Amino acid sequence: MSNPKFTILRVADVENARAAGATLVDVREFAEFAAARVPGSRLIPLAQIADRSVELDRNKPVVVVCRTGRRSSEAAAILCRLGFEDVRNLEGGIEACRADGVELERDVTAPWAIERQVRLLAGALVIAFILLSVLVAQPFVWLAAFVGAGMMFAAITESCAMGLVLARLPWNARSKPGSRRTCSMIGSASPPTRRRHGTPSPPGMPT
Repeated sequence: MSNPKFTILRVADVENARAAGATLVDVREFAEFAAARVPGSRLIPLAQIADRSVELDRNKPVVVVCRTGRRSSEAAAILCRLGFEDVRNLEGGIEACRADGVELERDVTAPWAIERQVRLLAGALVIAFILLSVLVAQPFVWLAAFVGAGMMFAAITESCAMGLVLARLPWNARSKPGSRRTCSMIGSASPPTRRRHGTPSPPGMPT
């Protein structure tokens, strides 16, 4: 017997799914989750979804969310292979929610977004290697070129090794179980500016 396939859930139907008892699972990393998430969602990063699937109620629909829908589609496929029968992938992810003016939740003390941390670190490395090439040894300039090439590769492949490493550093780690978190709501009070779902992510960002 073949595994069931997940379905696509539109942003406009998220509230109805949640009201019907669906479990919202965000499969991004903690820093992304802390910065903006659908209210009521729980964090289970993509790398942990198989091992932690036992935490989910198989009798309830599961709505999987990420930044643009790519990682959540992978997570949804994994859950289907594990025997979950009602799995839904949020079309366009958090970016689609922003575009549609959906109010999102964030931690007040959320760390910088991974994209912002990547830009800061990449820029700092380029400056450091250029200074070293001038003050110490000229070949250091090739390391600056290597950082630039890495950012180009990240943009082309829509994957970023630097971002994955940064996401696992202590300041981006999940809060300790039971720790108190203060949240606020974010969202646009003005009419939403709609875009086509599937617009490419900024260079270097996980999708």
